[in-house]
Amino acid sequence: MKPLCYIFILLIIGYYGNAQTKISGTIKDNKNKPVPSASIVLKDTYDGATSDSSGIFSFTTAEKGKLTLTVTAVGYRPAEQIIDITGNDITINIAVKEEVSELKAVIISAGSFEAGDKKRVTVLNSIDVATTAGANADITGALKTLPGAQQVGESEGLFVRGGTAAETKTFIDGTLVNNFFYSSVPGIAQRGRFSPFLFKGTVFSTGGYSALYGQALSSALILESIDLPEQGSSNIGVSVLSLNAGHQHLAKNKKSSWGISYSYANLWLAFKAIKQRQNYSRVPEYHEGDANFRIKTSETGIIKYYGYFSANRLGIITPSIDTAGYYDAFNIKNFNMYHNLSYRESLGNGWKLTTGISYSTNKDNIEGQLQDGAEKEVNIPPLAYKNFELESPGQYFNAKTVIDKRLMGISVIRFGGEYNYSNDKYHYTLYNGQKFSSSIVENLKAVFAETDIYITNDLAAKIGGRFEHSSLLNKSNIAPRVSLAYKTGKQSQASLAYGIFYQNPEKKYLPSPDVLTFSKATHYIAQYQKVTSKTTFRSEVFYKKYNDLIKTDMINAAQQVAANNNGYGDAKGLEIFWRDKKTFKNIDYWVSYSYLDTKRDYTNFPYAIQPNFAAKHTASLVMKKFVTKWKTGFNMSYTYASGRPYYNIMYDGSNYKFTDMGKAKDYNNVSFSLNYLPGLFKKDSKTFTVLVLTVNNIFGINQLYGYNYSYDGSRKTPILPPSRTFIFLGAFISFGIDRTEDAINSNL
Repeated sequence: MKPLCYIFILLIIGYYGNAQTKISGTIKDNKNKPVPSASIVLKDTYDGATSDSSGIFSFTTAEKGKLTLTVTAVGYRPAEQIIDITGNDITINIAVKEEVSELKAVIISAGSFEAGDKKRVTVLNSIDVATTAGANADITGALKTLPGAQQVGESEGLFVRGGTAAETKTFIDGTLVNNFFYSSVPGIAQRGRFSPFLFKGTVFSTGGYSALYGQALSSALILESIDLPEQGSSNIGVSVLSLNAGHQHLAKNKKSSWGISYSYANLWLAFKAIKQRQNYSRVPEYHEGDANFRIKTSETGIIKYYGYFSANRLGIITPSIDTAGYYDAFNIKNFNMYHNLSYRESLGNGWKLTTGISYSTNKDNIEGQLQDGAEKEVNIPPLAYKNFELESPGQYFNAKTVIDKRLMGISVIRFGGEYNYSNDKYHYTLYNGQKFSSSIVENLKAVFAETDIYITNDLAAKIGGRFEHSSLLNKSNIAPRVSLAYKTGKQSQASLAYGIFYQNPEKKYLPSPDVLTFSKATHYIAQYQKVTSKTTFRSEVFYKKYNDLIKTDMINAAQQVAANNNGYGDAKGLEIFWRDKKTFKNIDYWVSYSYLDTKRDYTNFPYAIQPNFAAKHTASLVMKKFVTKWKTGFNMSYTYASGRPYYNIMYDGSNYKFTDMGKAKDYNNVSFSLNYLPGLFKKDSKTFTVLVLTVNNIFGINQLYGYNYSYDGSRKTPILPPSRTFIFLGAFISFGIDRTEDAINSNL
């Protein structure tokens, strides 16, 4: 009996052994690379396996017939394949596609430097701006240390990649900001009006920017204001230049907040301590105030309001270059008001709404005089044009709505519309009492659409377009834009961008006796970047083609008006950026370099030439170190720009011609700042104090921006900064919130 039992058992084992089917194979991704740790299971069974480091799997099953084999892996889309199990071993290779995710996906970034709490690439944040030596806590001052921006010291604005300051536009929470800078006098640049701490996100696009924005041939500065503060606080500031105070209140439920602030600045004491090259008939004086409120309407929705006003005045007197013994006097009073209201909400099912309006007014009262030694107005032909009064009030309204729809994965389509109204008035009073008035009214309407398409985590595209109609020009344009990004490695990527950009003529050249059209710029950009948690490397090459630039004629001795759109030009170059928080212990530094080759024929240029605001070579080095033991942050910056061209253009009765030209000496500036935190290490302190010392151009290097010429071109005087060196000393105190850790972590 026992032998029969053994035979029976062996028969059973053989039966079941023959009934098992072996299923094996390899799991690979769409790049033919093995996918480890993938789960392979026969649907509705317990049979399956996990792939090894080579993507290979193997298991056996007793199932028969047609069944579904499912494959799942972290970071990949689930895959299914029907197999027919007949008893024979099966070998199968299955390909899975990567799941596109925000954490792994390539970033579409050609032409843009981004910073903010939602961005994975941080270049400059608010603390960076405040602690960059030489920037004077001015947003645009800090941005000038990035590649693409020029070191222009005699005029405010961002001059980017061969473009004028007017070719860069600024947006807050999506809406256009007019008069972003304080009004200035000739030859002395002014700073931006807004504090960097108002904003949580910054995009500085040096070219190829989104279709959501327009009317800028070269660049867009896009600022996103903060939402709710972390907690309520108060602050005061005292310096040799200014006094300021503010308060932010956060509701107990942390769903709403409001705030106010006021500041007064007077440069009298600073000018007494540091002699100025200009003789100020009225020392610069500023009054500023702002208010805000923020209300969370839901878990995803928020309403934000920000209001601002400023009133400032100044006057200078300089020896007249046109006639010995006389003086040119220039006085300006400015009043500016700005309001911004925005609303953001997720609508469900992947829909999102962002809308906002802004309204602002700006009024300049300018008085020019030719004076004798007793500061009395004189009229000397042919210099009578120097005696004038100009009143220029302006009103500006902007409204924009953007709708986003999430598509498959993280792909998005967004579309919307924009309306921009402006009314600029000019009232001239000449030396003889004769009055002239003009009004430039624009109603600009635009619609736009673009989509972010993530094909894989390694490949993405942004495709969009913008349609605009100008009532001022009575013309329309269509502006297509395309960007591509491809991940070349775990931390590196390459990007391409192309776009067409249009802009109205500058209003200072209007009204024109001729029919005008939009100026046009076509951008081509190629970028490579590698970003880690502690380092950032970027390199870009670009080419920008200008068409239909404004050419001007003189209607009197002092005013140019637009004549036609026969101007043209181009700009090409290379830019490199490196930021490193890793190599040197407790030191954060960045280096930038720009090479620019540009020529243009515009305004009254006789032919295409390198414009006087463009330098071929620009470079910056910024270093920051915080010494915890000393409670002190040390910040240094060095900026360099090769000599910019200068020239004088005169009309000989039939044509414009260059009567003098040359190249200014190279620009060099070493600046230093020190930030001392006396309350550091006082745990749970509700008072946070920072003492600040800043020295701009610490070595007093002579800087030459160009030359001013007499009306007949026979004499010239250098354009120089108001002083060789500028020193700032102040104390800033916050109440209600301990920012010790922020200061240390941000390398203050």
